[in-house]
Amino acid sequence: MELKKILDSRIVDLHMKAKTKEEALNHLAGLLNKAGYVGDCEQFVADIYLREQEGVTGIGNYIAIPHGKSDSVANVGIAIGKLDKEIKWETLDGKGVKIIFLFAVSNNTEYAQNHMGLLAQIAGKLGNDKAIASLQKVKTFDELVAVFM
Repeated sequence: MELKKILDSRIVDLHMKAKTKEEALNHLAGLLNKAGYVGDCEQFVADIYLREQEGVTGIGNYIAIPHGKSDSVANVGIAIGKLDKEIKWETLDGKGVKIIFLFAVSNNTEYAQNHMGLLAQIAGKLGNDKAIASLQKVKTFDELVAVFM
């Protein structure tokens, strides 16, 4: 599964107003729910926090990639949120977060394999300083997609 084919404007908010990690996760989970990716929003968020206990999902450079396997996920998707101001988050570099890639992952084995491939594609892009700088500047969905082309 290719990342550029899974990007969905219905689950992207490039002007997110969340002030906390909790608000950000709930907002993005709500987008996933409204678009039909997630059935039970509360269960999905609980599963994300369960995964958060295993280790930090803030990878540095103001980016977080939270995820968690959940039976409430109907379709694999990645909700993306971009904030103007960083929010507090547990990160590898001790900085906050401005961009969040929230993976909706099912407990289904096939979905889990897709998740790992998508995660690898995102990690590959985020290992590039130019891509990170571009992500920080995107204002439209088309600009976001262009970063991953």
